[in-house]
Parts: sequence; C-alpha cells; structure tokens
Amino acid sequence: METMWLRVQAPFAAFRAFQAGVYRASSPAMPPSTAFGLILNLAGIEMRGPIFDWVTEIRADLPRLRIAIGTVSPAERSSLYQQLHGYPVGASGKELSARARGAKFWITPVRREILVDFDGMIGVQSTDDELFAQVQRGLRGELDAPRYGFPFAGDNNLMVDRLNVVDRPPATTRWYTQIQPGDPPRKGSCRLTVGISRTDNSKTTSYLYAPTTDAMSVPPEAAWTWTPSEPST
Repeated sequence: METMWLRVQAPFAAFRAFQAGVYRASSPAMPPSTAFGLILNLAGIEMRGPIFDWVTEIRADLPRLRIAIGTVSPAERSSLYQQLHGYPVGASGKELSARARGAKFWITPVRREILVDFDGMIGVQSTDDELFAQVQRGLRGELDAPRYGFPFAGDNNLMVDRLNVVDRPPATTRWYTQIQPGDPPRKGSCRLTVGISRTDNSKTTSYLYAPTTDAMSVPPEAAWTWTPSEPST
C-alpha cells in the first residue's frame, strides 16, 4: 500500500476522550479516530449516517484506513477555565430555576487542558489510491463536492494553522505505538481512541499508546493501526 504523510500544525489543540469532572485532560497526540475524520473531511467523504434517537450515527460503509500518529515536537500543556451548561437529572437544582428567570441554570466551571504549538504527523495507508487524490484536491480547494465543517485541531473552536502533504516526515518525529500485554511501563503513555460509537459508548474502541524513545522519520510497524477497526478477511 502507498503512504501519504500529512503534517498538522495548530497554535492550540485539544484531543479529549469522553470524560466528566472539573478537569478535562487532553491527549498529547491526535488520536487515530480524529485523524480518520480529518482525512475523510479533506476527501469530501460524508461520515454522518442516519439519526437514531436524536443521535447522528456514523456510517458503517466508510473506508478502512491504516493510520500512524506522531508528534514532530512536544506541545506545551496549558489549561483554561470554561463554563459548561448542562441539564439536571430529575428535580435536581430546581430551586435555582426561578432565580435564573428562564435562562440556563445548571452551570459548572471546569478546567480544560489544551496543547500549545501543536505539530503532529499523520501517516495514512489505503488500498484505494483515489482517496489520496481526493485529499490532495481537497487541500487545493479543487474538490467538486460539499464538505461538512472546517478542519480543526480536536475542539471545533481550535483551528488548524497549516495542513500539508509532505514527502517524508521530519527526522524529529516520535511515533505512538501500541503498548502490548506484558510490555514494561513506558514514559508518555496515553489512551487514544480508534473507533467512535455515538449511540453506544461501550462500543467505542481505544488502545494504550506511548511515543517511541527515539525520534525517526519513518514509523515502526507497531505504530500502524487500522481505523476505525481491523478489516474483515
């Protein structure tokens, strides 16, 4: 299979798994599931399927891609405070409703982690050569197809600064490889999502990854992951 290399740079980025609490952490690298959605967006391939119980499902007939994730340089971790508006369960907080005079009253201040000066690499392999041509046309603004939204760095209010196809990843890249059962602890380990289920979170898949100790231009075999899942044989 041929390989396409995408370099993604953003002044701010945030890649969060499903989580609750007053502190919302970010993964240090772009998860394969996020890279998968970004690539399909560039190629003009619609991910959204039917609406089930007010939730938009993800199409089941999407192409399977083999993706490798890396960081060209480590991003600085920072955080900011934000007000989150939620919906109370049952009669919780009903005494606050009258005081809000019709406005949202279930507000929680949370601290959100962000990555500063994000510089990441995505390696993509596919059996469909036309997909790479579609991505190239999409980046040049030549794709004659509607696309949903803008490319963003995790959060939809954090825009990508530069997004380029490169001939070869920089030699300073550290690639994230899956930690296998029995492996010793590795520095920088984190859990990255591979496949997302919007209707049943128990079906969302994620694996434990860690960056390679040494920087290298080409990712090792252990860095490649089929996304959103292993193709059937």
